[in-house]
Order: sequence, then structure tokens, then C-alpha cells
Amino acid sequence: MASKLTRSNRSGWLMAFPGVALMTLFIIVPFFLAFAFSLTNQRLASPNAAEYVGFENYSDLLGLAVFTLEPERDEDGAVLRDDDGEIDYPRLRNFTRNNPEYPGLQGKREWFSWQSGDNRTVVLASDVVFMKALVNTITFVFFVAPIQAGLALCLALLINQRLRGINVFRTVYFMPVVVSIVVVSLLWKFIYSPGDGLLNNVLGWLSFGAFNGIDWLGRTDTALPSIMAMSIWQGVGFHMVIWLAGLQNISPTLYEAGNIEGASKWQAFRYITWPGLRNTAVLILIVITMQAFALYAQIAVMTKGGPLDSTQVLVFQAVERGYGKQDISGGSAISVILFVLVLAISLVQRYLTREK
Repeated sequence: MASKLTRSNRSGWLMAFPGVALMTLFIIVPFFLAFAFSLTNQRLASPNAAEYVGFENYSDLLGLAVFTLEPERDEDGAVLRDDDGEIDYPRLRNFTRNNPEYPGLQGKREWFSWQSGDNRTVVLASDVVFMKALVNTITFVFFVAPIQAGLALCLALLINQRLRGINVFRTVYFMPVVVSIVVVSLLWKFIYSPGDGLLNNVLGWLSFGAFNGIDWLGRTDTALPSIMAMSIWQGVGFHMVIWLAGLQNISPTLYEAGNIEGASKWQAFRYITWPGLRNTAVLILIVITMQAFALYAQIAVMTKGGPLDSTQVLVFQAVERGYGKQDISGGSAISVILFVLVLAISLVQRYLTREK
């Protein structure tokens, strides 16, 4: 006869089964399929059978090399220069194409370079677009996560008061969260419009006509920061609600004791509010990081990775390659790299915010 503990466990497993089944079907199984595809040359709707290629897809994505170009010199050893006074260097493709003397450079393209004396040091990548997407994704996370978390905390502190009509402000701040991200992206695309966009008009009015409107999404130096600003605005309300829940779980008696001891508002925040929000801060930091790494809709609607690949991100690259170029193996490899990157950063965050 089953014991009471056994019957309790059976009931728990039965209630957990739908959730576990869905996670297994739509998360765990697809991940292992993606890893399996990444080790092949699988293509979408290809008549050829997939072949095992090992980690070739990963080397094609992550391959890097550093090469130093020495300047051209004349018979006397003097450095040759062009009409503008710039140093002449041999063509890089002479080393990266069909040159058996430099096997590590074959098929790679220039990613970026810098001058070191008369020499020019070049960093080459097997896939420059992927490297740009990787850097853009990490940059997006690095800026969006702390700014969005900090702004959400400030809003939560402001609305965590018993004031008349405070629910109206809570609704207003949370409203962008419930609107579709596609709709929000289209709205901000009009705001960033280079001609008579709202942002250009407002800045022109504030500067009394001194500000000349710019194409916020059409310039390589402003496209990604513009998407960052929109993403922070759109998601800050969601994290504000989480902060607010954490604030309301802090016992009011702690603040009363602080008032009796003569604690200032800053001291109350430092020694009562912030320690009480520790677990909430860990949750928000991990959630924001995962959401930032999943950046896709804003890019697909607003820039499609441009201009000049300045807004390429990993998820957009995975979808573009997997379905746009029908390269399932390449898209799967990007997905696996993204998973490992998010997992590693989440583990580091968890370690740094552990109980001490």
C-alpha cells in the first residue's frame, strides 16, 4: 500500500507534468537538436543528405587571426607613401587568398586594425558579420542591463508611496510593457524619422532651430544607441513592478526603527531598503540580462541589422542564417554559442551576488 509521502509525490509529479512536458518539448529537445545540427552541414530544404563536419561551423564563426602588415619600401629601404602622405602597405588579400605560406589567414577578412609605428596590425575574422553581432550584443547588454535596472528602481521608489492618484502613475509607467514590441518598434521608428520625426522636431524646438535633424537609425554611430534607448523605455515598467514587489515586502517596522535612531533617507536606503532588495536585485539582473541577449524584434523592424551591420545581434543573425539563408547548421551554431554565453554570464552573476 502506498504511503502518504508516496501519494503526495505522485500528486506533485502529476501537477508538474504539463509544465515539464512543455519545457522538454519546446526547450530541451530543440536545444539538443540545434547542437546536433551545428555539427553537420544541414541546410533547409536541401536535396543532399546532411554530413557530419564536427566543429567546422564553430571555427567558421569564431576563427580569429592577428597579422602585421609592414610598409612598402623602395630600394634604399625608405617607406613609400601615397600622394596624401599615407604609408603604402601591401594588399591584405595577397596574404589571405591562395597563399600557402599563411594557412591561418586563408578565407579571413579584416575586422579592425590599428597603427603601431610604421606597421599596421590587422585583426582578421572568419566571419566579420558574426563578430560584429557578438560585440553589439554584449555592448547592448552592458549598457541596457544596469541603466534599465537603475531607472526601474528609481521609478519603483517614486511610486511606492501612499499618495492620491499613485495608481495612475503606476499604470502609465507599466503601459509600454503590455504593448506589442513590434508596435513599439514601429512607433519609435517614426519618432526617429530623419525628416520630420518627433525627436528631431523636439530637439530643434528646444535649441531654437540650431539643431539639424539627423537620421538616427541610418547612421552607424547612432543606430544601436537609439535602439538601446527605445528598449530601456519599453522594458523599464516590467522591472519597476518587480522592484515594487520587493519594496513592499520590506517590513515597515525597520523604517520606524531607523527613524527612531535618526537615520537619514540615504541611510535608510543603504542599510534597510537595499539589503532588503538583495534577492529582488539578483532576479532582475538575471532577467534583464536574458532579455537583452534575446534582442531581435527591434532590429528586425527598425534596422534589419544595418546600416553597415552596425546593429547586427546574435539572435537576428541566427534567424537570418537559419531561415533567410537556409543555413540551419550555421544558425544552430550561433544559437548554441548564445546559450553558452548567457549561461556563463548568468553563473558569474549568481556567483557575484551569492550569500556571503
